Amino acid sequence: MSSAATQKRGFGAMLWDYLTTVDHKKIGILYLIGGGFFFLLGGLEAMIIRIQLLVPENDFISAGLYNEMITMHGTTMIFLAAMPLLLGLMNVIMPLQIGARDVAFPFLNSLGFWLFFLGGILLNCSWFLGGAPDAGWTSYAPLSVQSPGHGVDFYVMGLQLSGAGTLIGGINFLVTIVTMRAPGMTYMRMPLFTWTTFITSILILFAFPALTVGLFLLMFDRMMGAAFFDVALGGNAIIWQHLFWIFGHPEVYILILPAFGVFSEILPTFSKKRLFGYTAMVFATILIAFLGFMVWAHHMFTVGLGPVANAIFAIATMAIAIPTGIKIFNWLATMWGGSIRINSAMLWALAFVPTFTIGGMTGVMLASTVADYQYHDTYFVVAHFHYVIVGGVVFGILAALHYWWPKIFGRILNEAMGKIAFWLFFIGFHLTFFVQHFLGLMGMPRRYWVFLEGQGLDTGNLVSSIGAFLMGIGGLIFLINIIYSSVKGEKASADPWDGRTLEWATASPPVHYNFKQLPLVRGLDPLWIEKMEGKGKITPAEPLDEIHMPNGSILPLIMTIGFFIASFGFIYQTDHKAWLIAIYVGMAIALGAMLTRSLKDDHGYHISKEELEREAE
Repeated sequence: MSSAATQKRGFGAMLWDYLTTVDHKKIGILYLIGGGFFFLLGGLEAMIIRIQLLVPENDFISAGLYNEMITMHGTTMIFLAAMPLLLGLMNVIMPLQIGARDVAFPFLNSLGFWLFFLGGILLNCSWFLGGAPDAGWTSYAPLSVQSPGHGVDFYVMGLQLSGAGTLIGGINFLVTIVTMRAPGMTYMRMPLFTWTTFITSILILFAFPALTVGLFLLMFDRMMGAAFFDVALGGNAIIWQHLFWIFGHPEVYILILPAFGVFSEILPTFSKKRLFGYTAMVFATILIAFLGFMVWAHHMFTVGLGPVANAIFAIATMAIAIPTGIKIFNWLATMWGGSIRINSAMLWALAFVPTFTIGGMTGVMLASTVADYQYHDTYFVVAHFHYVIVGGVVFGILAALHYWWPKIFGRILNEAMGKIAFWLFFIGFHLTFFVQHFLGLMGMPRRYWVFLEGQGLDTGNLVSSIGAFLMGIGGLIFLINIIYSSVKGEKASADPWDGRTLEWATASPPVHYNFKQLPLVRGLDPLWIEKMEGKGKITPAEPLDEIHMPNGSILPLIMTIGFFIASFGFIYQTDHKAWLIAIYVGMAIALGAMLTRSLKDDHGYHISKEELEREAE
């Protein structure tokens, strides 16, 4: 057989492996690839927005297309980029950190990924099928109900699919952490990244159903002639805002808490100190999550809820600054007196602290009800949430990728390119968004297609757009770094950073069963404890024995394809009843796959003790 044919067969086998995998590490990589693709797409949409706002009265794109761009940029970045990238990191790292061999439900883990990915593809099909959603990423009623065409229908069905995938992932992580921790790993010995995964999963469990209900009501109004949001027929448009923000504000913490966990791993590792105030950090995380559900109406201060409701939500919002402040001071105290090593991962972590603090400070400003009447719907709000989401979440994702890349892929990212990408992105970010605070205070409304000459907004918008180009160049250099490192990158040892937690006790990348013998955890930072005692490796908690592993399955992908087909039927059945066939066919495929899964006995397979001993040799 020729080498080309061998390569072809090798690629085909690898593709089939990833399409059918239930291994948490491979599913994590799929999430990173999918999230990275949508991140590039969202970044491209952002660049088009900033080109349009480069000069006054620009006509680079039409007003209608601009509305589609801002809607898709926000929706893509929140639902299809930031969350999946974090879910990918959680998928790979959390089971390793708790000493588990996989997640609790490997089949559901695969189903969760495919639902997210095909939901994102479905949403982006709208670009080619008559126009993307154009009612803003929040899709406020009655605008979203009245929006012509099928753009908002794609929004509804795409987010229903990907939201179901996220909900499945959250439940899976919760069960994994509760039931599969290694012997000796009590809750108060869990690494902070595992803690934030745990708390985030609880938030997902309670927040996403509110979005699901809201999307169903919008679906009924648009596709089935209901009137939940039609005031003329007894509906209430404000109910959408409540349902959306009961989901939407916890969503901010679903995004930022895993990033907090990332920084709580990176700062101790590169400061050569244990995390300062571990217990306080855990309880601050829990308190942030609890308060995150108490503040949704601060997005609605100008709706007319009345002074009592506004005051209660204002106080609750300001209260979140307290546990967040505890975290900031504990990170600073972790570095205080430490032996700090500066590399790409640490640069992102160091940049996060002041950047996120600015975002938090403007958040407290927005929490003041009377001041919010001035800030509301201006670029001040745009600046605030980008300082939180980019300065917190994206910085966290980039820090985590540099930190755990060797563990996930077995190669270390190029440091020189990593630092160039950091400085371009960091400077570009502050140029883009710092000036937007002042544009907002000068009265520039968000979501406007053009601004006029003579309003004093020219320079600020020019600076903002230049900054966006710098961020784009930084992102491209990071992409080049990934390609270069995958070909020529330095091979990583099991523990390249002299880490403290269990993932650094496995090979880089880890074998598919993670741990030959489950590790015995004797305290916080278990690997560091063994290093201090001169062992350098984890004590096993069990004798060497055969390992039970799950089989791969194509059924999650088939099930999701069924829902994907049915979604087109729901979207287009208002045009022609023939589309009902797509609903029946799609649901038949999905339910057939479910039935196959239910009736088929799949007991997995066992890796024998002899095989494990051979691999050790």
